Amino acid sequence: MTDPLKFLVVDALAGVQTFARQLLQSRGFAVDSILCCADTEAALAQGLLFKPHFLITDWFPKAPLTGIQLYQRLREVQPTLHLSLLSFEVTPEHQFEAEAHGADFLLKKPFTAEQLQAEMTRSLEALAKNSPGLHGQVRDVMRSARPAPRPPLPVIAPQPVVKPGDKVRFNGAVHVAQYVVHRHGETVVQLKGQNGFVPLEKLQPG
Repeated sequence: MTDPLKFLVVDALAGVQTFARQLLQSRGFAVDSILCCADTEAALAQGLLFKPHFLITDWFPKAPLTGIQLYQRLREVQPTLHLSLLSFEVTPEHQFEAEAHGADFLLKKPFTAEQLQAEMTRSLEALAKNSPGLHGQVRDVMRSARPAPRPPLPVIAPQPVVKPGDKVRFNGAVHVAQYVVHRHGETVVQLKGQNGFVPLEKLQPG
């Protein structure tokens, strides 16, 4: 039996994460099948266990682990992983590198919710046609899904979020955020030197 189709969305902007998650849910994919992260290091730590089939990530050109390097690492545990890229800078070199890694699309920022929706829908339809093992699952989920609601705002409108490296206050003490992850419908943060994750609403700016 084929594993449920799983998606990993990696972007520093909460708006991108939120819209991608809502779009996938509107297409019939379960909440537990969509994992969102704010940076590539958290995405790698979570993704090696999550084993997504579809990676939607910012390019993260200046990060120690770029979006493409994240894709390469995750392919070690999910060889059929599909890649989609988002980037503020799209040059012919970027296009060439994206195509060389088989990316389904490379979307230039800033973009609208409608543009991301069109690219993701096209990618899912292509996935259904070109991946025999996942064809039936994608087809059945998308056929039974309700039409996606029209997003009220452009997807990249920034929202205040805690980023890795930010100082935050928790239980009366100041900590440094290490990982920021969106999972099961909530945003959680792992603090440096602490085990487990803390719900975002329990943190205050440091």
